[in-house]
Amino acid sequence: MLEDVLLIEDKHRKVAAGIVEEVLKNKKDKFIVAISGESGSGKSEISHVVAKEMRKHGIFAKPIHLDNFFKTLPLERREWRFKNGIANVVGLNEIDWEAVHKTVDDFKNSRKSTMPCVDLVTEHVDSLTTDFNGIDMLVLDGLYAVNTPGIDLHVFIELTYHETKKAQVSRGKEATDDQRMQTLEAEHKAVQSLRSKADLFINMEYQLVKA
Repeated sequence: MLEDVLLIEDKHRKVAAGIVEEVLKNKKDKFIVAISGESGSGKSEISHVVAKEMRKHGIFAKPIHLDNFFKTLPLERREWRFKNGIANVVGLNEIDWEAVHKTVDDFKNSRKSTMPCVDLVTEHVDSLTTDFNGIDMLVLDGLYAVNTPGIDLHVFIELTYHETKKAQVSRGKEATDDQRMQTLEAEHKAVQSLRSKADLFINMEYQLVKA
């Protein structure tokens, strides 16, 4: 996402180092890591650090943020959720999985790919074109990233929105009101439904542990 705010701390670097170690143990061509967790849990920070660290091992890794793949536009999403009932519509079905699958397929086949990219300043959706030729690895991050088929390493952050309220305020993406809290609770239920897919957990102490 354009203009996203990354607040990278030592804890992100430590778990990223552990993820890199796991990737190197199991490395294969066109490797894909997925990182899921609730809002403010550090998904984007870890994705960024993992991708940068892979360069030290001669591996080109590209972060892909699933927040760019929502079916509804950012300026319309809040009203759309309220109108249709937050508990009814918030969840996995909000993601354009067909577009996600196409991006993954383009990566696996080293093709040029065009995907959505949200500009957080204007809240409009731009198009990003990238050439996956020469890209060895994808790092997908997002609430529901581990739900993507074809993932080689699934990472699940156990912190819930209750523990990440400070991070949510710091990033300042959405107003913290009753509607936002209802949305976070609905996301919480959807994210937790994916917990069983994890190969690695980032626990409440922000330590990397095997499932």
